[in-house]
Amino acid sequence: MHSWSQALTLSSASAWGEAFTGLHGASRISVPDRDAPWTGRLEWRQSKAYGLALCSGGEEVVKRDTRHIRADPRGAYELLVPLAGTAWVEQGPSGTEIRPGTMVLCDIDRPMTFAHDADFLSIAFIMSGQDVAARSPIAASGARLLTGAHGLGRIIRQLATTLQEEREQLSGTTFDIACDRLLDLVCLAAEGCNDEAPTGQRATVEAAVRRHIRQHACDRDLDIAGVARALGWSARYVQQVLQAAGTTSRDLIRRERLNVARTRLIGASWASHSIAEIAHSCGFGSHASFATAFRREFGMTPREARGRSTAGKD
Repeated sequence: MHSWSQALTLSSASAWGEAFTGLHGASRISVPDRDAPWTGRLEWRQSKAYGLALCSGGEEVVKRDTRHIRADPRGAYELLVPLAGTAWVEQGPSGTEIRPGTMVLCDIDRPMTFAHDADFLSIAFIMSGQDVAARSPIAASGARLLTGAHGLGRIIRQLATTLQEEREQLSGTTFDIACDRLLDLVCLAAEGCNDEAPTGQRATVEAAVRRHIRQHACDRDLDIAGVARALGWSARYVQQVLQAAGTTSRDLIRRERLNVARTRLIGASWASHSIAEIAHSCGFGSHASFATAFRREFGMTPREARGRSTAGKD
């Protein structure tokens, strides 16, 4: 899969402008003094589907208007993730200040103004507008301010930062897979998932949670925090999805462990293991709690389940 990485240190405003517009699209860039010394840095990774760039430079105002968009359409969205300093983003009727702890999702093919101070440092995650719209019409509906300080927003910020730091070590395929996950999370956050689970995404998330629990049911430390961390969502969000489905992570984990235990009780490969050993291997803390849960779930004791299996082979 075609993918490439590059890093540039730029010593003039004109060189910076050329590199910046090549990455973000044709724009008019204004700086206080074009002849003054300039220190700018661009580090980016590009594939056919995604771009990820770390940008720092002097004070500037970037305007991308209808004329620029007609001349250089990109069909892309950008998530701006500030790491230091302050910037102002204006698109359509709304404008917002962003700094570390906030992020903004913008459509590059809508007129916008972007201004920042001299110490501004940010990561830009560039993604296809078609991919955004396919995942979430809400995310594609216009500029959206997202929190990056907690919950899902914090996970997005951490993933974007890690991807930027590790960009040269990732294969093209791995880079795109990671960006796919980042895009999924951005769309979830744009739909308000830091506050509540959107209806349109619940079935997909619930299925992923159930699948992960099924695959890791016998991990002794499996809990909602671990499930959420492995799948890239917040524990609160996973909890909301499961509550909407009428269940909890504890119920799902217990049920999957009981299913595994029943399979082992009647399986020939576990015939030499005691019931207590099987209970322990499936993540249960005690034989007694396992026996109680097993009888409640299947209407028989573990010993009866094993006995019926043995009787059926006679």
